[in-house]
Amino acid sequence: MSSSSDQHRAAATQQGQVPLAIVTVSDTRTPESDVNGAYLREQIAAAGHRVVAYRIVKDEVDQVLEVLDELAAGEARVILYNGGTGISPRDCTYDALSLKLEKVLPGFGELFRMLSYQQVGAAAMLSRATAGVYRNTIIVSTPGSPAAVQLAWEKLIAPELTHLAWEALR
Repeated sequence: MSSSSDQHRAAATQQGQVPLAIVTVSDTRTPESDVNGAYLREQIAAAGHRVVAYRIVKDEVDQVLEVLDELAAGEARVILYNGGTGISPRDCTYDALSLKLEKVLPGFGELFRMLSYQQVGAAAMLSRATAGVYRNTIIVSTPGSPAAVQLAWEKLIAPELTHLAWEALR
């Protein structure tokens, strides 16, 4: 007999492609230099899903929140933020998203930091990676380093993507 998670994953796969949005939070990246955006677009397509929006915004609370409201009102079922999760004065993504998340998925940040610890050691504690639900849309926020984005995608997001998107609406 399969677990309820297995049953949910099986039901989720019947929903087909998941529409995702990508938001890079950076004061310096451009569409040409945004390696995270390019990586995520490739991975999303390879997994059989589709990118319905892509934005680069400055590390400013109002810009992070404006794009959140815009994309949550659109077609995206999952919004992937990268960047702005550290503790420097300019890092505001976590602070902005924390104001809006209706349900927080603390396990995402916990697991991300655990996996990140294996790569960067104690510096993993500086990450404020988070995830949750806003307006029935899954929001995932990771650090902006390419290694962090790849780690989050491969180990946490991709394996549960359809399940996450399905759970938020069922």
